[in-house]
Amino acid sequence: MAAGQSAIEARGVTKVFQGAGQDAVKALDNVFVSIRENEFFTLLGPSGCGKTTLLRLIAGFDFPTEGEILLHGQDIAPLPPFRRPVNTVFQSYALFPHMTVGQNIGFGLEMLGRPKAEIEARVNEMLKLVRMEELRNRKTSQISGGQQQRVALARALAPAPKVLLLDEPLSALDYKLRKDMQIELKRLQHETGITFIFVTHDQEEALTMSDRIAVMSKGKILQIGSPRDIYDRPSERFVANFIGDTNFLEGEIAGTAGSEAKVKLASGAVISAGLPEGFSGKNRVTVVVRPEHAGLTAPGKKADLSGKLENIVYFGTDTHYHIMLDGGASFMIRQQNSRGGGVGHAVGEAVGVMLEDHAAQVLKD
Repeated sequence: MAAGQSAIEARGVTKVFQGAGQDAVKALDNVFVSIRENEFFTLLGPSGCGKTTLLRLIAGFDFPTEGEILLHGQDIAPLPPFRRPVNTVFQSYALFPHMTVGQNIGFGLEMLGRPKAEIEARVNEMLKLVRMEELRNRKTSQISGGQQQRVALARALAPAPKVLLLDEPLSALDYKLRKDMQIELKRLQHETGITFIFVTHDQEEALTMSDRIAVMSKGKILQIGSPRDIYDRPSERFVANFIGDTNFLEGEIAGTAGSEAKVKLASGAVISAGLPEGFSGKNRVTVVVRPEHAGLTAPGKKADLSGKLENIVYFGTDTHYHIMLDGGASFMIRQQNSRGGGVGHAVGEAVGVMLEDHAAQVLKD
């Protein structure tokens, strides 16, 4: 299959759970998504948004109420999980503690009836891939959490699935190990060329590893794009608010030209802002600006916005400046600290705010 073609497609997928004596719960609501061959694709959202339900439908652990799921263009709904060329790595790694690392990796291949020589060669290949050759004969009850996670990955990769599903597999690890494993997962995906579909509620995790991200809320996919697209050009308030810090400014459209708009804020200031695809043309809008896409200027200099500095918070790597803008809106600027320092600012002083080019974005909602 050519690069860029779909490995997995969900077409109009709805999943309704019927509870005994309770109202039905719509976990997925008419979801359409196309996940490309050899892609690291992340489903991102809070608990209960439907991301794990979609993963389970792809795996075959549940079935859609409506719609269809295709693997390389073929409807896989009739296939049970063990007949789908898909493997899953769960939050709990479900390793066999009485078996060695090598035995755990080879177990799935044994169940598939592969020849012993093939199993041996594949286990060796997987041990090398996850860099655990020296622990081959160690029982999995005797290795660390990060090492167990690697074993679970190796076991899932051993049968060479077309798609690997990962359901928050890093959530049980400590912060430093989780950061290391993020890099490791991306390396494994690149080296194997397998499509990875990763589920997480961790925004930083999604931005770090993904080729593309689907942001989900209440059973719907709100936006799909590259990490930079999702972060710099959020199309809806939930996406902007869920991923990173952001400033929200209310205003009115004063004019449009192509994909840009002039927006008049409550203070009377007029700023340029990008329009999202499918913008409805409404008059009252919300504009978002990321804190690092703006800077402070001294009073009296030309600025896009102006206000009073209310608080300064030092974070080591950067400093956050909290400003009350003319017109009553709160605004935060994040500036990276340097050894040379810069012009000092004091709480209570009047300041100007300069926006970077293309820093402001109009939201759909």
